[in-house]
Amino acid sequence: MIRPVIAGLPGSKIREVANAGLGRSDVLAFWFGESDEVTPAFVRDAAAASLAAGDTFYSHNLGLPELREALARYTSSLHGTVGPERIAVTSSGVNALMLAMQALAGAGDEVVAVVPVWPNLTAQPQILGAQVKRVPLKVDHGAWRLDLPALLEAVTDRTRVLLVNAPNNPTGWTLERAEQQALLDHCRRTGTWIVADEVYERLYYREGARCAPSFLDIASPEDRLVVVHSFSKSFLMTGWRLGWLVAPVPVIEAMGKLIEFNTSCAPVFVQRAGLAALSQADEFVPALVGRLKTCRDTLLPALAALPGVSVALPDGGMYAFFRVEGQDDSLAFAKRPVAEAGLGLAPGAAFGPEAEGWLRWCFASRDPARLEAGVGRLAGALGL
Repeated sequence: MIRPVIAGLPGSKIREVANAGLGRSDVLAFWFGESDEVTPAFVRDAAAASLAAGDTFYSHNLGLPELREALARYTSSLHGTVGPERIAVTSSGVNALMLAMQALAGAGDEVVAVVPVWPNLTAQPQILGAQVKRVPLKVDHGAWRLDLPALLEAVTDRTRVLLVNAPNNPTGWTLERAEQQALLDHCRRTGTWIVADEVYERLYYREGARCAPSFLDIASPEDRLVVVHSFSKSFLMTGWRLGWLVAPVPVIEAMGKLIEFNTSCAPVFVQRAGLAALSQADEFVPALVGRLKTCRDTLLPALAALPGVSVALPDGGMYAFFRVEGQDDSLAFAKRPVAEAGLGLAPGAAFGPEAEGWLRWCFASRDPARLEAGVGRLAGALGL
């Protein structure tokens, strides 16, 4: 009764594992890509005040003008001048990604994706009838690296969109500036659009850096580039479903029509919450990144100390991506610690066949001791 491509979409393997632990208060859950910290009070209060003021009506398709202006200031503070006319507010980062795909890719088009990656990114072009060519990262002593020659060879003048998520979910891989420049130069020659999922850009741990390298740092306003962002990770707002994208002005003008046909607009009280988040970004985000770095530096050495575990310290993101020797079926293995030790992890297979045999552990936690307890439970499940 429905299109075959929709019927053939796989269910979430993360949800499959999580469902095995539903209703169990004893499970330490690290399977979903979100912190266990609640959204800060000043953001929640702004939404409550907006609701109390009766902000329950439509806004402009592209978002509240004051939010677009605030996003332009925020983006410009990180990457150089970006005007509000290049910004569209969306109902989540994943909505921004889908809008970008709807605008750029259709039936029969070729999309090249760097993988492994959050499965929504590669499912979206498939839903639209595009053909996805996967170019895998390489593994070197537990760390994932870009195979730049292979990616450049894969992107040709037949490639409509290059899809890149960096810092990457699940691996933590982050593009280097020279790699970004090589990709941008190549895509200029081939006429290929770059859709860059940079929602983890502020979750970056190299000393002295405010954020990960962005294509916005090196691209011109007219380049075929769409950069997608979200309030979810850097502002602890996963459940709010608020995002934005940066694109050339003609794309943003067309985006207003697509938003009308998808969601009409993001809820006004949620946009007000986003304004509040941005108003304290300079204080809140670095403090959050500092806490996440402590979590990363607690979890990763503990995992690496376990016999048979292969893992590398990621420069960005909020995940430890690791492999246990002899455990090649990640879905079956992820279910075991839930049942045997009360530990919830995400199977690598959820992010594509390239990540089979790996596990993802979200280390965004209020209390690093919770991560240490989780490592103890993993060790027990492994019989160590």
